[in-house]
Amino acid sequence: MVKKHFITRGPKETENAGKKLSEELNFSDIVIFKGPFGCGKTTMIRGIIKYFTGENIVTSPSFVILNEYEGKIPIYHFDLYRITSSAELETVGYKDYLGKGLVLIEWPEKIIPMIKQKYIQVDIRYISLKKREINIHEKTYN
Repeated sequence: MVKKHFITRGPKETENAGKKLSEELNFSDIVIFKGPFGCGKTTMIRGIIKYFTGENIVTSPSFVILNEYEGKIPIYHFDLYRITSSAELETVGYKDYLGKGLVLIEWPEKIIPMIKQKYIQVDIRYISLKKREINIHEKTYN
């Protein structure tokens, strides 16, 4: 069972927390990232993607909804911020990616009720301008 807690003091430490989490991730895991704007969701995902692919350029797919990365395992990085409804989410085709690689999801609020398997939830909150608290735990679907 994945359960971790980090206090990070800057982007490099948040990225390293992603790398540490990566050590416990498997091919078909779903990892959701919750937290306010600018808290470090994409930074932490950058650490995960670097761990599996070695790629340094990782951007939030806010405008394209999905970025795909190839490496040790396929990674599908979703940003659902611009999705306005469950129906719109269906048109994205997210189900086509489940079980085909590691799925990382920012702004998962609309998809959580649709996930029908265990997933890992990453909660990030501000402690101060540069300091973050990151709590990671497994969740089961309802």
